[in-house]
Parts: sequence; C-alpha cells; structure tokens
Amino acid sequence: MNRMLMPVFALAGLLTAFPLLAEEPAPGRYAMQKTDSGVARLDTQTGEVSLCQEKTGEMVCRMAADERTAFELELDLLTKRVETLEKAASEGPLGVKPRLPTKEEIDQTMSVMERMMRSFMGIVKDLESEEKPLSDKTGDVPQKT
Repeated sequence: MNRMLMPVFALAGLLTAFPLLAEEPAPGRYAMQKTDSGVARLDTQTGEVSLCQEKTGEMVCRMAADERTAFELELDLLTKRVETLEKAASEGPLGVKPRLPTKEEIDQTMSVMERMMRSFMGIVKDLESEEKPLSDKTGDVPQKT
C-alpha cells in the first residue's frame, strides 16, 4: 500500500466513527425510569429518588416516601441541636444565666477603683515633686538643651 494513502485511510476511518461516538449520550446526573403513575428520577450523585408526575403541563417531582422520612428525622435532629445551642448560649459559658451586678457590688467595685486611682495620683504627685529643677545660687533655673 502506498505510504501516502495510509494517513488518508486512517483519517477517513476516524471521520466515519466520529458520528457514532457523538450520538452516544454522556451519562447524566439523573437516571429516569417510567412507572405506572409517572417517572422515578434517581439522582446518581446523591442517591435521592424522586417521583415525578405531569400536572397541568409541568413535571412535578416529590421525594420518595422513605427518603422523606429520613429527611424529616434529620430535620428534627438538627432542630433539637439548634435549640440546645441557643439555650446554652443564653445561659452563658458555665450554664449559668448572666445577671447584672447589684448596687452593693457596683459600690464595692467603685470604692476599690477610687482607692487605686488615689494611690496612683499620689505616686504621680511624688514623681512630679522629685523632678522639679533645683535652682543654682543665683536663683535661676538651669536651661535644658
């Protein structure tokens, strides 16, 4: 066979097979199966089964009964978890409801803070008096440069 004709035959073979490959549908996400009352649709990614029926010109799909039960059980579980978390959050980190301090507790805190501030201000005054510059013999204040 001529070496020039060989690539032409190979190309012709590919072009003949290409339409056959193009007609084969790629696997989709959903698999459909006709039933007596409509169509059963399987989601191949999640495994969820829905029953679909034509109503008023539109296709309406609903979850299968066994999946509906599992869905409702999961929903109930999540609802209980949310309620538990909300209750724990309202009670505080140790399970005790937070409360405002009483007037006596506020007065006691303010008294402690006042004593601390007075002590601090006393220390500041002492430091200021130590920093006062000493005058020389003429009574002049030394210049800082």
